[in-house]
Amino acid sequence: MIASITGRTAMIGPGSAVVEVGGIGMLMHCTPGTLGALRVGENARLATSLVVREESLTLYGFAEDDERDLFESVQRVAGVGPRLALAMLAVHAPDRLRVAVAAGDVKALTMVPGIGPKVAQRIILELKDKLGTPRSAVEAARGGYVGTPAWREQVHSGLVGLGYSARDADEAVAVVSPQADAELAAGSPPQVAVLLKAALRVLSVR
Repeated sequence: MIASITGRTAMIGPGSAVVEVGGIGMLMHCTPGTLGALRVGENARLATSLVVREESLTLYGFAEDDERDLFESVQRVAGVGPRLALAMLAVHAPDRLRVAVAAGDVKALTMVPGIGPKVAQRIILELKDKLGTPRSAVEAARGGYVGTPAWREQVHSGLVGLGYSARDADEAVAVVSPQADAELAAGSPPQVAVLLKAALRVLSVR
């Protein structure tokens, strides 16, 4: 198993990145949050999960080991493959996903494209109490708190990581802000992957 990769970031795309290791470019599929932390030309360390299929070897990269471990854990559920597992982490940060499963929050899980009520209920049934305690809860018990990055920061970082200037990223984030505000008003956390795509559409027509 390839547990992690460290090397120079050679390319960042909408859903993947290439990290050069020993002269070999390793293509990894990543969440927008992970991609947003990468910079072309700079060294990066990503936790990885190698998915082996009869016709392919696909590598998935994550900013933290915790994300990688959760990615692998949710695939224990029938019907949840690597693409759906990655989509879950694109929509929800690890702690938010743990809370949703532990609380039986079907609505939160069905925010992930490809997950309907039946699959959400199956995920809750099979993984409840099996994903561990949210790290934020652990920190809170110790007298501290670790919050997840705001959608604005994640989208902005994702755009800069894709090569856009900070100014262009600021303007695109401002345009998609009403969409995020509407989701919050409806009681749903903003979907970073959706907002990033919307911001990219804004920049593509400029």
